[in-house]
Amino acid sequence: MALNIVIMAAGKGTRMKSTLPKVLHKLAGRALLQHVLDNTAPLAAERRIIITGHGAEQVEAVVAGSPGVAFVRQMPQLGTGHAIQQTVPVLGDEVAGSTLILSGDTPLTATSTARQLVEACGGEKLVLLTIEYSDPTGYGRIIREGESLKAIVEHKDASPEQRLIRECYTGIMAAPTAALKRWVSRLNNNNAQGEFYLTDIVAMAVAEGVPVVGVKTDHETEVLGVNSPVQLADLERRFQRQQAVTLMDAGVRLADPSRFDLRGSLTCGQDVEIDINCVFEGQVTLGDGVRVGANCVIRNAHIKAGARIHEFTHIDGEALGVTVGEGALIGPFARLRPGAELGPEVHIGNFVEVKNSTMARGAKANHLAYLGDATVGERVNYGAGAITANYDGANKHRTEIGADVHVGSNCVLIAPLTIGAGATIGGGSTITKTVAAGELSVARGKQIAISGWARPTKKR
Repeated sequence: MALNIVIMAAGKGTRMKSTLPKVLHKLAGRALLQHVLDNTAPLAAERRIIITGHGAEQVEAVVAGSPGVAFVRQMPQLGTGHAIQQTVPVLGDEVAGSTLILSGDTPLTATSTARQLVEACGGEKLVLLTIEYSDPTGYGRIIREGESLKAIVEHKDASPEQRLIRECYTGIMAAPTAALKRWVSRLNNNNAQGEFYLTDIVAMAVAEGVPVVGVKTDHETEVLGVNSPVQLADLERRFQRQQAVTLMDAGVRLADPSRFDLRGSLTCGQDVEIDINCVFEGQVTLGDGVRVGANCVIRNAHIKAGARIHEFTHIDGEALGVTVGEGALIGPFARLRPGAELGPEVHIGNFVEVKNSTMARGAKANHLAYLGDATVGERVNYGAGAITANYDGANKHRTEIGADVHVGSNCVLIAPLTIGAGATIGGGSTITKTVAAGELSVARGKQIAISGWARPTKKR
């Protein structure tokens, strides 16, 4: 049976007070609309149709790469019914098809809930997702006769008695496609708002004898829409709490789940511990026994078993990724950039930056150092204040440091450069030529002493 998924994403979002279209505001690092697309992908719909309007070009550009997505424009925006009218030419002619209608600003509707609606519809019934609110102000009310749904009345059109009803329409429905096309063609705007209400099709279905079914959810978070920065922040915390609970149920120890942010995917082994105020973005894996200190940001990284990421460390793998080996010690206040590949038991200390470099087992850079475009051998000791000068103003060059090399403090290694195994670089040296294995290389000005020298003084 053919399935269409229609996502309404045409609204301006005036209360967001932003030039950004509402559906592109981010929840956990992804656009609201992207969440809806991600959650519906497993349904394998024949078509996913996004209705755009305000900021249409911008919205379409952001999600155009999603598979099976087509766009229709709603200009001007004259209500939800008017929005669905724009989709009629592209809904298809399948007699037995179903159409699931979602909102682009309601990002957390679960895949299982969407599938439940589609299955209940079966190409034959009109199915509404409903919820009971203690304060239903502003929501369309469900009008029932016993178990049968007869109508939805918008809040502004409801009578005082109808406004006492607590069961509300969530804005999410599934309908037989052929009937939906027929119903929306008959909508009018004779209401308080002067808009075409999609909810008016309920009465049409009842008049035709089409069964109208209400599927009630108890999970408020999955039907909450975003209309303001306050609502977006509230939904962010709800979603982060959900993710935190899922991780803790799997055995991850979070010091405080209310101070945890996951803006991508996080895969954890056993006995992982995460302290407060940590942010994970992109694709991150933490091996068995990994401990992450407070206030760390980790993006696109693979951290292997037993590693310790100390407080205030920033790891950003971007497209290349970052790898931290088993038992490595990183931070505090360290920065790992794209292409950093650290072997087992590597030490990266405070205010050390590593970019596009490999460090073999046991190598150490413990203080105030920079390693860029370098290959570092086993057990290398890289001194405080040492840097690889890898950029000549036009091109990047590589530094090769052999095993057991000792680089003294405040050295500049000017690439391209090779330092042989077991060599020693004297502190304060600027090295521009190859250093052979086992050699001591010192390149600095000779120390002199001038007796009786006086500092200049200001003329008065």
